Amino acid sequence: MSPTRSADRVTPRTRARRRAATRLGAVTVALGLVGGLLTACSGGSTDAAQPSGKPGDVVIGAVSNGAANQIDVTVPQVDSIRNALPAAVRDSGELSIGIGALPSGYPPLAFIGSDQHTLTGAEPDLGRLVAAVFGLTPVITNATWENLFVGIDSGRTDVGFSNITVTEERKEKYDFATYRKDEIAFEVLKASSWNFDGNYESLAGKKVAVGSGTNQERLLLEWRDKLTAEGKTLDVVYFPDANSINLALASGKIDAYLAPNPSISYHVRQTAGTPKATRVAGTYSGAGSTLQGLIAATTKKGDELVGPLADAINHLITTGVYAKWLAAWNLSAEAVPTSQVNPPGLPRNDS
Repeated sequence: MSPTRSADRVTPRTRARRRAATRLGAVTVALGLVGGLLTACSGGSTDAAQPSGKPGDVVIGAVSNGAANQIDVTVPQVDSIRNALPAAVRDSGELSIGIGALPSGYPPLAFIGSDQHTLTGAEPDLGRLVAAVFGLTPVITNATWENLFVGIDSGRTDVGFSNITVTEERKEKYDFATYRKDEIAFEVLKASSWNFDGNYESLAGKKVAVGSGTNQERLLLEWRDKLTAEGKTLDVVYFPDANSINLALASGKIDAYLAPNPSISYHVRQTAGTPKATRVAGTYSGAGSTLQGLIAATTKKGDELVGPLADAINHLITTGVYAKWLAAWNLSAEAVPTSQVNPPGLPRNDS
């Protein structure tokens, strides 16, 4: 939380949220989770991504320990967008942002920074940028995935920025303002000449690792079945953890690894400059061939916040801040041309 926030008026809404956050924190501690991961903003604390200074200052990639190229930006308040906010949000002076990264985080999207306090990552950074457009102080709370939605349902959290895919089932309860493509990616050694062009035929004869029970496994197995029907092979292999996969890729035991693009992009940055550097060899929609999956800011349905959220994201796109944010986190491949409100989502059988 910004150190300048202490001079702001404490509203009844703020007090209620603090009481709720305190209760949630007490329960989380009782369950034995790491106390340092409970929240990225609590009373008397500071946020390395929200430096003291003029309003709208945001450090993208703060304390990311090399996961991002840190850059400083200033995002002035946009009065026309701020004035369209629900009065309760605007008058509170703050935007309550939920992240579902407990217990261990998921870099580069959301994780505890090198200062052992700040919740850093692409998702909380976008929340901070949107709050700056609104002229509000971002109050970021970290929770489990399930409790993230409980917070939105109860009104304790205004908006979730947590890699949430738009689905038709979720649209019954929530409104969405999109900001990233939901992409999966193939990782190969940098020295490899192979690339995935979106055609499953290019996978013939390859050995590819994938996580069991994942959406990308479903797609990979569908491609394997098609190749088998053509008399060709695709060897799908599994490993117990990420370290085993990385070792298999480095040693040439597998040709590629298929996983969500953010985690692949993060590992590519980690290996840069090493003898076994890797690269992204192609991306594909996480929703499959018939629909581009989309990640979106998520609010309680009908709370009238989704329109200003989309406007704020579109403002960041047109001013170039959005592109800087994605590039800092090595996620430029997931850029969208515009933020959409409640676009078609994954159908129920894929949700």
